[in-house]
Amino acid sequence: MPFAVLKEIPGSEARLGRLLTPHGAVETPAFVAVATRGSVRAASMEDLEALGVQILIANTYHLVVRPGPELVAELGGLHGFTGWRGPWMTDSGGFQVFSLGAAKVHGVGKIASIFPGEEAPRRNPSGISLVTLNEDGAWIRSILDGRKLFFSPEEVIRIQRLLGADIILPLDECTSPFHDEAYTRAAMERTHRWAERALSAFARTQGLGPNPQQELWGIVQGGAYEELRRTSAKTIAALGFPGFAIGGSLGKSKEDMHHVLEWTVPELPRDKPRHLLGIGTVEDIVEAVKRGIDTFDCAAPTRLARNGTLFSFSEPGFKLNLDNARYRTDPRPVDETCDCSTCRRYSRALLHHLLRMGELGYFRLATLHNLRFMVRFMGWIRAELAAGRLPELPR
Repeated sequence: MPFAVLKEIPGSEARLGRLLTPHGAVETPAFVAVATRGSVRAASMEDLEALGVQILIANTYHLVVRPGPELVAELGGLHGFTGWRGPWMTDSGGFQVFSLGAAKVHGVGKIASIFPGEEAPRRNPSGISLVTLNEDGAWIRSILDGRKLFFSPEEVIRIQRLLGADIILPLDECTSPFHDEAYTRAAMERTHRWAERALSAFARTQGLGPNPQQELWGIVQGGAYEELRRTSAKTIAALGFPGFAIGGSLGKSKEDMHHVLEWTVPELPRDKPRHLLGIGTVEDIVEAVKRGIDTFDCAAPTRLARNGTLFSFSEPGFKLNLDNARYRTDPRPVDETCDCSTCRRYSRALLHHLLRMGELGYFRLATLHNLRFMVRFMGWIRAELAAGRLPELPR
């Protein structure tokens, strides 16, 4: 799956690129829209195409829970099953090893902040792990019916072969910001052993599933420890993966995340793509692009939309909270510079009303806007890089 670096910015790791997949090209840097169960909530595939979304990522764990990879494969893999004809990625289920395990115990994750600061971990009232992990793999309890599901490196490859995404990831152990260095090292070393097993399984299963041109990318772990991150990047790079994802704990602050990227990216091959798992705010993307990241996935833009937070280039922090009473009579669109169908036709006042009333139409209008914002934002970043400039947000 060829990846071309089209332009590099001197004095930084930032670059403009193009990733060619069996289902189309992805201009990078790019935002990967999250379609957890094979669909972006409140949006159709036609909506996503019209918005300019380039690539989707689905969640292996949730697709195992329902409807099952065999059914997806029978209906043509994710492309045939969902109707999305562009590129697909799938994760490994490794995040669920964290989110249903240590994250529940430590009180961190995608809902609680992934950057918890220096405070001690907050044990959740429901902080009981649903994961049992050992060298063989992970038993994860189904959130649907409570049955235990086994995820081994080999089984995860088999599942993703059946799902048929263009880019797939191996099983890894995603650690918590509150795990110490010794545990993080042990998890990293286990991830490396699982990566080797995944590569062997990937070779053995060639021809299984609907997409013979799949690529398996490696995952770098190591938490917020410099020596571990550099070691993991070198180890995973040496295994010959055609692309890489940076996962796991990125530390207790955004500054920690910046350091993690500064340690990791220089140890990876310059001619191969780099994906940052689970990060997708405006500020974080700009800083990560400067540090050499090509693609990003994050559920926050669509989740925030459903909860009333919409993005705007003209608002402080690039966000406005439509639940605020100040928008009850506001005739303006969410963002006067936006060309999405929501902004072209509907006022903040109407969206405020629909949100307060719980009208289903609100979720679609808000989701379309936030996704279009992300598409336009990534387009602006690419334009800046094409002009030889690093993207800089207004202060």
